[in-house]
Amino acid sequence: MYDLFFKTLSQKIELTADEKELFASYLTPKKLRRKQYILQEGEVSRHTIFVEKGLLRSYAVDDKGTERIIQFAPEGWFISDLYSYITGEPSVFNIDALEDCELVLISKNATDELRARIPKYLEYSFLQMQNAYVATQRRLFDMVNLSTEEKYSKLAAKYPDLLQRVPQHMIASYLGLTPETLSRARRQMALRKR
Repeated sequence: MYDLFFKTLSQKIELTADEKELFASYLTPKKLRRKQYILQEGEVSRHTIFVEKGLLRSYAVDDKGTERIIQFAPEGWFISDLYSYITGEPSVFNIDALEDCELVLISKNATDELRARIPKYLEYSFLQMQNAYVATQRRLFDMVNLSTEEKYSKLAAKYPDLLQRVPQHMIASYLGLTPETLSRARRQMALRKR
């Protein structure tokens, strides 16, 4: 069940067989059906979620009822409302399944105990936080500075599989665009390629 989880960890830290066994005792497997929530706005985010199989998304809903997608999490990715997870305050985000999912949950208490019992995991956690911060800064920069076509091209180049798995209106939401704006940009790009 935890194959991809431990493979992902092993890209940054090396765990012994005993450490893996200890680690696994703190993990909670969870299956989620398509369209099911793992976190809803107003709840406290109590877990870091790792995607073994499937696809999740994190989003907020504005006053007009428009979804603003913050993150997609395919296989091998972690997702959570980090602010809620750290502070214990209610989440402003929803996280739901775009596909049937197999997940690995790590509670805050488990994370704290694992960091104390396996110091390498503390290092891994630091690297994850650092990478999340850098990705957030880069995303904010891109949202403000790139054209519609540049945003779409960058997403397509970096995550081509995602474009096949996610409806275009959700891609538009993630890029901060209306579906119509994204459609026009894609048409223009296709015309230039001819």
